Amino acid sequence: MKQLLIIGHTFPEPTTTAAGSRMMQLIELFAEEKYQTTFASTAAVSERTSNLESKNISVKNILLNDTSSDEFLRELNPEIVIFDRYITEEQFGWRVSENCPEALKILDTEDLHFLRKAREEAVKNNKPVSEANLFSETAKRELASILRCDVSLIISEYEMELLQNTFKVSGQILYYLPFLVEEVSEKMTSFEDRQNFLAIGNLLHAPNVDSVLQLKQIWPAIKKQLPSAELHIYGAYAPQQILQLNNKKEGFIIKGWTENLENVMKNYRLQLAPLRFGGGLKGKILDAMRFGLPTISTEIGAEGMSGKLPFGGTITTSKEKFIDAAIQLYSEENLWDQAQKNGFSIIEKRFQKKLFSEAFNKHIRDLTANLQNHREQNFFGQILQHHTLQSTKYLSKWIEAKSI
Repeated sequence: MKQLLIIGHTFPEPTTTAAGSRMMQLIELFAEEKYQTTFASTAAVSERTSNLESKNISVKNILLNDTSSDEFLRELNPEIVIFDRYITEEQFGWRVSENCPEALKILDTEDLHFLRKAREEAVKNNKPVSEANLFSETAKRELASILRCDVSLIISEYEMELLQNTFKVSGQILYYLPFLVEEVSEKMTSFEDRQNFLAIGNLLHAPNVDSVLQLKQIWPAIKKQLPSAELHIYGAYAPQQILQLNNKKEGFIIKGWTENLENVMKNYRLQLAPLRFGGGLKGKILDAMRFGLPTISTEIGAEGMSGKLPFGGTITTSKEKFIDAAIQLYSEENLWDQAQKNGFSIIEKRFQKKLFSEAFNKHIRDLTANLQNHREQNFFGQILQHHTLQSTKYLSKWIEAKSI
């Protein structure tokens, strides 16, 4: 049986992060192509880690800066290796190249980390995100990782355009693969049977923490116009600065983690997502559209979601417009119904799994069958593999030698 190795920064947690859901979607795509998957990570398994072994996925703990990883790679000898972000490629990419030189190397960027960090830095410095400094050290590292891999999976059309137009990365080593949705639930709770506002997101993630802090400022103006409404904040790993915002009297309630996202989203009337920075696609907005929940968000939040289709809610450009849109969409059933329909249309036309799975699987088959020729077309990647990673490699060996 063909072997797929995934090297993850952490083991996937699909109930807490969009990245975890994305990884499980990838695993399923390769399972359909009859790959036996091994998931390896230096991290520990958490209580919210997906039960991979129940899905016939082998689990392996590996060590950084340790030759045991070489032995593991040689023994497994995978046809394909996926790195779940550029950091894991930096750590293990050179080992894969040395021990499994014929393995197809795939980087799943999840989102472009350098883009998210640059936007965060701009917000901290009170600059518009359009003025974010993209040409950072992180960008150099992440782009080098993209060039070293045979193909990088890009989740957002905006990021595809950024890489090709701004950084002149060849489209031959990029592949657009967004979130994949198999079906939309037929049974939707009606407008009148839904109530209250929802905000959700992993609260270890800086954009989500910032979003909740923004909501704390925005909420009083919404509450004043809708006194019976409450705002419920969901998300795993909430830090103390978020937990202490809980205020039942103000209707600003920290709910914490939820395991059943569908049951939660189907009971709320509106999602609030005032995201000021970030990258990739926002899983919370995709999930909301799946479950018939319109969203008030920002241009950053909605980036890459709707293409040329009407958004499944309202995209706003200021706090004042965010407040007005939230009040209006919460109150007017006709507008709400149209926003819900827009969301369903976006899912159907842009994120259905059947739109992407066959083409993706064919692309991977073609790459594995013509790997040497493909690599010759990406000669800069080979140059980086030869020179840049030597420093990473020998730093690792130096750390290993010191620990003996």
